[in-house]
Amino acid sequence: MGVLNVTPDSFSDGGAYSTVERAVDHARQMQADGADIIDIGAESSRPGAEPVEEGEELRRLIPVVEAVREAVSLPISVDTMKAAVARLAIQAGALIVNDISALQGDPLMAGLVAETGVAVVLMHMQGTPRTMQRSPRYGNVVEEVTVFLRQRAQEAIARGIRPTQIILDPGFGFGKLQEHNLHMLAEFDAFTKLGYPVLAGVSRKQFIGNLIRQPVHEREFGNAGAVAVAVLKGAHIIRVHDVRAMKETATVVSAISRHARSSSVEVSNA
Repeated sequence: MGVLNVTPDSFSDGGAYSTVERAVDHARQMQADGADIIDIGAESSRPGAEPVEEGEELRRLIPVVEAVREAVSLPISVDTMKAAVARLAIQAGALIVNDISALQGDPLMAGLVAETGVAVVLMHMQGTPRTMQRSPRYGNVVEEVTVFLRQRAQEAIARGIRPTQIILDPGFGFGKLQEHNLHMLAEFDAFTKLGYPVLAGVSRKQFIGNLIRQPVHEREFGNAGAVAVAVLKGAHIIRVHDVRAMKETATVVSAISRHARSSSVEVSNA
């Protein structure tokens, strides 16, 4: 999943793709680099970010969704918590709603997803983007995030969303400290045991920067380490900024993982 932010203030690439032309060029490049999904966001969710008014989010998002749909052949995801924004994005061609509030931000979102049949990403976040990094606390972050994701999936199904529409995201960096992110990555396979596809959004996150002491745009090698672990632990979708490098990383790790599983089967059947 290649990231396309059309915001002026995203933590990694705010302002870089603020025109439709630049956004389309970047989407084409991500497709050429091996992306399978384009995730378009028009409201920053970086720590401390202020909410964006619905009208402004629509102004930024919809022309880009329409143009990207014409320019590339990949499915489009929209990163939004607002049902009205999601509805117009779906009408413009989006097939996935990436909701960082896990359907809690807008009471109309679950009904919209059920009605339209699009896929939905349900993410864990402690607090809101504005407050999430002030003082996140957990007893056991993996257990608590797992319980939350299970409950949100159950609530989605109760609201008419089919299980096959649901994707889960533990929310790296969203209300988590360094030790929380590392714990979740080390035990990422706990989330895959819930029975749904799981997305790992580790790209360029601060916990990687803290480890390698590199600024946002110089974390590619650190990102590769985190992506490799997530894939080895069963991640189905990797949300990334550096598409080519992370695609190649995931391809190699996936091949090794498949070989390891097949070798284990051969040994057990011997």
